[in-house]
Amino acid sequence: MFTDKANNIFNKAIDTYHVINEVDQPFKNIYDKDSHLIEHLLFRKCWIDTVQWHYEDIIRDPNIDPVGALKLKRQIDSSNQDRTDMVEYIDSYFLDEYKDVIPEKDATINTESPAWGIDRLSILALKIYHMDEEASRSDASESHRLACKAKLDVLLDQRRDLSTAIDTLLNDIKNGKKYMKVYKQMKMYNDDELNPVLRSQK
Repeated sequence: MFTDKANNIFNKAIDTYHVINEVDQPFKNIYDKDSHLIEHLLFRKCWIDTVQWHYEDIIRDPNIDPVGALKLKRQIDSSNQDRTDMVEYIDSYFLDEYKDVIPEKDATINTESPAWGIDRLSILALKIYHMDEEASRSDASESHRLACKAKLDVLLDQRRDLSTAIDTLLNDIKNGKKYMKVYKQMKMYNDDELNPVLRSQK
């Protein structure tokens, strides 16, 4: 199943990040783009999500320096754009993968593209990793660990369901029962022609 591969790659990306565990550490993709394109894209996607996860932790520090917070907000904005770009790259991969499939006459479109489901799967991998940490914290109370273990069980169940849904969608696209389109996100806040504040600075 595709999601078995994806979940394994996400775990590798998260584990690799946490060896150094710094948001500004250098990035090196362990998959070659030319020979393992989808693996390369999935690893990069989860790395972006992992860095952003930790950006979001840092910016919530009540004692954060305002200048530093503004810089970090810009980094989060840039990371969000990278995340969206990677989703579109992954969807482009699937469009090419299934370009020769002729949809059935009664084929339907899904509420989201495969890559946006995969985006949620990547975030789930991070939630599972960090909730497992909390469920195992030796310095936390037993009630905290038990509460986090209950949440972890729900997250694991959610990952099973989401993985099944993504694999079913991909199989349906492959067999012509579903078809896919990619709508560019057309984010406006980073565009100096579409954001009125940025436009006024020109």
